[in-house]
Amino acid sequence: MSIDHDLAPSTATGSLRSVLRRFLSGPESLVAQGDPRDLLHQAIPDAFCAWPDGISRQERLSLVYARARHAGRTAPPATELLDAPHLLSALLARAALADPDMFHILLVHYTLVLAPILRSVPGGAREGLAETLAALESMDAFGSALLTEGARSNSHLHPRTQASFDPDTGDFILHTPDADARKFPNSTGHPGVPKTGAVYAQLIVGGRERGVFVFVVPLRGPDGTVRPGVQITPAPDTFALPCDFAYVRFDRMRIPLHAWLSDGATIDADGRFHDDAGAAPDRLARTMRIGAPHVWRGVIAACAAVTQDSARILESHTATRLTMGRLAPEQGLIRYRNQQEAVLGALAAAYTLTIVSRHVVRESAATPDVPAGEATWAPWASVDTELPLLKVFATRLALDVTASCRTHCGATGFIANNRLNAFHGFVNSYFCAGGDNDLILMDTAHAMADPRQYRPPGPQTRPADAADLTSPRVWVSLARTAERYYHHRLDSRLKAARRAGHDQFTAWNDNLALAQTAAAARADRIVLELLQIACHSAPAPVDRLLQLYALSWIQRNAGFLADQRLVPTPLLDHVWDHRRALCDELFPHITDLAAAFELPEP
Repeated sequence: MSIDHDLAPSTATGSLRSVLRRFLSGPESLVAQGDPRDLLHQAIPDAFCAWPDGISRQERLSLVYARARHAGRTAPPATELLDAPHLLSALLARAALADPDMFHILLVHYTLVLAPILRSVPGGAREGLAETLAALESMDAFGSALLTEGARSNSHLHPRTQASFDPDTGDFILHTPDADARKFPNSTGHPGVPKTGAVYAQLIVGGRERGVFVFVVPLRGPDGTVRPGVQITPAPDTFALPCDFAYVRFDRMRIPLHAWLSDGATIDADGRFHDDAGAAPDRLARTMRIGAPHVWRGVIAACAAVTQDSARILESHTATRLTMGRLAPEQGLIRYRNQQEAVLGALAAAYTLTIVSRHVVRESAATPDVPAGEATWAPWASVDTELPLLKVFATRLALDVTASCRTHCGATGFIANNRLNAFHGFVNSYFCAGGDNDLILMDTAHAMADPRQYRPPGPQTRPADAADLTSPRVWVSLARTAERYYHHRLDSRLKAARRAGHDQFTAWNDNLALAQTAAAARADRIVLELLQIACHSAPAPVDRLLQLYALSWIQRNAGFLADQRLVPTPLLDHVWDHRRALCDELFPHITDLAAAFELPEP
């Protein structure tokens, strides 16, 4: 379909924008849980998106904590937020829009500190933690998670920080053996903020390792003074996610029995340890099950939010800007197809991530009681089979979009509008934070190699026709075939390695790139299935946007699809023709598609 762009202002009315907003808010079952917008605006007002000029890094961090304290005190209590994943995710998403640092501080506070206390300790057993819990719930103190250690990769699987039970006193001795075992990274560096740590340490009882547990440890007092037995060394300044990161070391610090979040494990009067959770290596996955799902939902929601805002910034930049190219001087930037495709591609990604975020809040509110599998490189895939994988997908897509929007805004994207720089640094940081993306993919592939845990999807029945490339049925069929193919290749290579007598490390080490590709294909298939379902209820402009996203997936995977003869040739010509037609159809609705997000106005 051809269109005269000179005569194509948005023809959508306010009614279309209302339809789009209803779609973005989710199905009736989710809306029935309550509309949090007014409450969120009070907790994180639009003014929090702006910053005073000329303030130092320390002044800025103090303001971040002051705003986070206001947000926590205005929002519902932590117990209500943890019981309502849609509400907690919405609060965290709005925090990410205001300031990624505030998002990080609130995410850790609620999901990795308060959640373990509130979920693993019965109400009647919290007496010893009552004062600490009250300070955290009132935001008089902030929580910090001390999980990984600075000098070793995969340190969460076997931390060297130990909490040794002393049978003579009935308490624990928390100790860091050397500087290499210091906890890092964690947000404990600000000297004026009270901090309580959720410290992941190897429990030692009777001289034996009993598994990784969380211990609630005071790190900084009410005035920010470092507690005895704790050493905090601020890390160098960073610009990607400029939080108050630090190294933390413990020097034979005595902590009481009630600081141990035992989650059902016990030490009896004779000093004997018992844990119904099973073997010590399985304890970490059970410990992480409490807070990690909240982390992944929050990260996915934040990625959706910053992608929405990035798309809106690019649309606003593009809408009225003139160009002086000699082929057509004083033409609007929006007339250039590469710019149109950048704007619409960003919008397509934003709507896609919104659908994914809505899904994880609605469908994954409860994590299975049985861990998903054995932790090999990291505990994440053993906690949940889908949530960490979708976190990988969300961060990857959000990074691509924020980078594209920043580039297509020209110098403005890098200099005049620091929001895009902040979004890009934040998303890139969460490639490692919240579970390292590479390790999640590797552990997911490891689980996919176990027929007890995974069954590959069925193959595509016939090659797709050129006219069908925008059909949801075809996207899903192609994605299932890709996942099945990569799984088969990985499985075949691993079996060949075992026949050749290679050990497990060699077999996997030679195939890690393929393993990550297979796991990423699984994520793509899950997302495209979600888009297929969404198309059934999506208003006309949105279903075209989802088709546009699916075409981008086909283009990214063109080599595989053509090699397997699953698509017509010349494939890219067909993709480009479909994309041009979709962009022409969507062009009149760009403004409404962007405005429907209802984002804060800095």
